[in-house]
Amino acid sequence: MIYMKWKWYVYIVECRDKSYYTGLTWQPDLRWKQHLSKLGSKFTSRHIAEKIVYLEEYEDLEQARRREKQIKGWSRKKKEKLIKGEWGKW
Repeated sequence: MIYMKWKWYVYIVECRDKSYYTGLTWQPDLRWKQHLSKLGSKFTSRHIAEKIVYLEEYEDLEQARRREKQIKGWSRKKKEKLIKGEWGKW
């Protein structure tokens, strides 16, 4: 039996109004298309997704979920430091 290990991605999208959306997915390309078509989330459908500005890869779903929750709790300033590479992973 071949076992495929899933990869999970925590990402940050910058919207047209310069707000940020943080999300979690296992298919970043598909999820991005969903955001662009306004089917990705209520937030990005209202704020209009412009570009993915940050992406982290995980092999463990629970670790990715914890990271998504952590980033969502951060201030805009802290998220901007992460995006610029001025704030480390964990």
